[in-house]
Amino acid sequence: MNKDKIELDERKIKILDAIIRNYLATGEPVGSRTISKFTDLNLSSATIRNEMSDLEELGYILQPHTSAGRIPSDKGYRFYVDHLMQEKDREVAEMKEFVIEKTEKMEAVLKQVAKLLANNTNYATMVTAPSYHHNKIKFIQLSHMDEEQILAVVVLNNNIVKNQVINVEEPLDNETLLKLNILLNSGLNGLSLQEINLATIARLKEQAGIHSSIVGNVMDTLAQALSEEDLQIYTSGATNILKYPELSDSERATNLLAAFEEKEELKSLVSETLSDEETGIQVYIGNETPISTMQDCSVVTATYELGEGVKGTIGIIGPKRMDYENVMDNLKTLKKQLDGIFDKDKT
Repeated sequence: MNKDKIELDERKIKILDAIIRNYLATGEPVGSRTISKFTDLNLSSATIRNEMSDLEELGYILQPHTSAGRIPSDKGYRFYVDHLMQEKDREVAEMKEFVIEKTEKMEAVLKQVAKLLANNTNYATMVTAPSYHHNKIKFIQLSHMDEEQILAVVVLNNNIVKNQVINVEEPLDNETLLKLNILLNSGLNGLSLQEINLATIARLKEQAGIHSSIVGNVMDTLAQALSEEDLQIYTSGATNILKYPELSDSERATNLLAAFEEKEELKSLVSETLSDEETGIQVYIGNETPISTMQDCSVVTATYELGEGVKGTIGIIGPKRMDYENVMDNLKTLKKQLDGIFDKDKT
């Protein structure tokens, strides 16, 4: 590989890269005029022809008998693949370094992930902050605020804390509050929202007697704490959608951009993705997507998992004719990186 670096300067590498990418895309031999349009080198056709002659002499490209254009040789392909892998490894290393250094700043990390994904795919992207699923109740504490209000503090596993102020019709003495705390903790500790059924709630209300309404309010607080996380969604590349004619007419574009701006519809997509026990890649084509404004699009999502029910979603939104292979490769890579990086960071 060192010899290759000596043989090929940056200009030759860019021209070889352009020849190979163009040949991979078209299957046709590539001429100097095509290369002059394909790269940002601003070189004359004569200069490009000279560089191509050097590349041919070095064995990186071949000239078919019937054409003035060139095609890659096995040596050219090998250099391209090795060079590509080095670039990808470097990108991954940079991403890992960034995430490990900035784990405490989750927002910056996920914005960077969304931007990287948008740049790599040329579509619109979204990444959600990790949220907690299948949480169980660790502890409930009711305490006085004033004569008309009590504070319900719910502690979940992973030490997530939710607070809710509950209005009471009459003041509660300390003994009553203590009894309610014992009742709620003995009846609910260790349960998830899915495990708390109507029979459980009815039994607690019956045991609470005249204070059954407080139990009902606590249950509402629990439902909110366990099922309505403050979902953070970071997006990037929304305007990439406008590059595709089938999505760029004014009404479609306005609706799509609004969905990315307001994010409420994206939350419904995330909820559906995270409710699925599978953590692989999911593809929604056209009408399959739960978002009405995106039914002319394809949406590809993946769930990354940090363990203990902590999950987030990565998503890519583009036209139905999107490059599915590239999209899936990018999603798999980022999913693996997020899984691996955060697991590593926790150890």
